Amino acid sequence: MRLTKATKQAVALVLFLGVALAAAGAVPKVNSSASQASAAGSAPLAKASSSNAAVSPADIAAAKASHKVWVNLDSGIYHKGGRWYGKTKNGKFMTADEAKKAGYKAAKRD
Repeated sequence: MRLTKATKQAVALVLFLGVALAAAGAVPKVNSSASQASAAGSAPLAKASSSNAAVSPADIAAAKASHKVWVNLDSGIYHKGGRWYGKTKNGKFMTADEAKKAGYKAAKRD
């Protein structure tokens, strides 16, 4: 499921306002069964909005220093460096051995 830019902005605004109101003490507390039900209902939204496109340059530098590769979870390709290292929307860092064992293939050009 792909979210439009407007939808992502609306979700970000709602989350920001929720956090701001909670910090100000304006949001009433709910019982645990209600919060569990709402958390279960919001899981797909959280998954969709938690892309790895927001990997910071510091995270990329730390991963390079520890010799980790960037795995593009959508394509099944891992990158040792280059243009796509830490840049694809759905990916994560891991060691090259972990990537190979998980069945990911090395990029032909890096």
